[in-house]
Amino acid sequence: MRKSTCLLPLALGTFGLGLAEFVMMGVLPDVAKAMNVSIPSAGNFISFYALGVVFGSILLVIFGRKEPLKKILIILFSIFTIANLASSFAQNYYIFCLLRFAAGLPHGAFFGVGSIVADKLADNDKGNQAVAKMFFGMTAANLGGIPIGTFLSHSFSWRLTFLLIGIYGLLVLYSLKRLIPEVKPLPDKGFRGQFGIFKSLAPWLLIFAVILGNGGIFCLYSYINPLLVKVSHIEPKFISLIMILAGAGMCTGNIISGKLSDKFSPSKVAGCTQLIAAIALAGMFFFSSNPFIAVTLMCVCTACLFAVSVPQQVLLIKNSKGGEILGASCAQISFNLGNAIGAYIGGIPITLGLGYQYTAVPGILFAFTGFLILFGFYIRYKKFPEKI
Repeated sequence: MRKSTCLLPLALGTFGLGLAEFVMMGVLPDVAKAMNVSIPSAGNFISFYALGVVFGSILLVIFGRKEPLKKILIILFSIFTIANLASSFAQNYYIFCLLRFAAGLPHGAFFGVGSIVADKLADNDKGNQAVAKMFFGMTAANLGGIPIGTFLSHSFSWRLTFLLIGIYGLLVLYSLKRLIPEVKPLPDKGFRGQFGIFKSLAPWLLIFAVILGNGGIFCLYSYINPLLVKVSHIEPKFISLIMILAGAGMCTGNIISGKLSDKFSPSKVAGCTQLIAAIALAGMFFFSSNPFIAVTLMCVCTACLFAVSVPQQVLLIKNSKGGEILGASCAQISFNLGNAIGAYIGGIPITLGLGYQYTAVPGILFAFTGFLILFGFYIRYKKFPEKI
């Protein structure tokens, strides 16, 4: 079986995960109305999913570290499928919160185990590209899946959106079973051995770089809609089209990053990407009143968001010897933590009465600090294993 075919189920899986996570932003008003709760209360649906991401990764280390990797992937997506199918029938706020938590449990764990499987299935010099192909599903969800899911919710019912996500999960399960070859479990060094990775400086540097990099971009991106409307003076009817351009930027950054990381090194690509993000955020602060420049720089930022994801995911795996599953899962925990922190910090200038372009200011500081951390990482850890 061709290796590209083996990677297809992983990309299909990340598409489903991306759809389940981010479609909530689009259907939030519809679900809030159906559950008879306020929009701020409905925001907990997003928070409970993020909590699931964290706890799912920890549970994987406790219960799944000895299992064959293919079996873990199938179990994780079974949970995903059941949770989303059940979500379409949820009748009250508390049950839906619980189901969102359950839907988040497989997220970080799937990305972690899937990245290890992708690296193992890749040729020696194509590991980063293999992980990028897996991540492509997530970028494709932002590009096309989420707008479609939001449209179905607005036009018919939010329940239909989650029902279709659950049915899609059945397709992913079938592809995982048929197309993923058997992959042996990683050597088990015990529960303590997994957490032993944190005795090294390298994983900590990468975790903080992920948090700051994602956080920096999300300081701005969390408020991109009102920024484009009120500062760039773009008509609201064009925002949906611009969001598709943002998704295209994610896809482009993901693909280019995988190729460059294999040609040069993941640490170089990650560091340069963080620096570009800091420059783009600075440009947004000074020039966001120009609609063409604002949209262009927004696409640069979203490209950087996923361009940095692949090399950092790979670096965390390969600098977590003996705790690769935990290290890979920490990447997703850090991504989500960075998103949450960025959205909160980015909102502070708005609360203080400043313009939406000021959301970029803390973003610049975050992204540039992330660059400095990655630069220091590159100087100290220039070499790492080619294969796990």
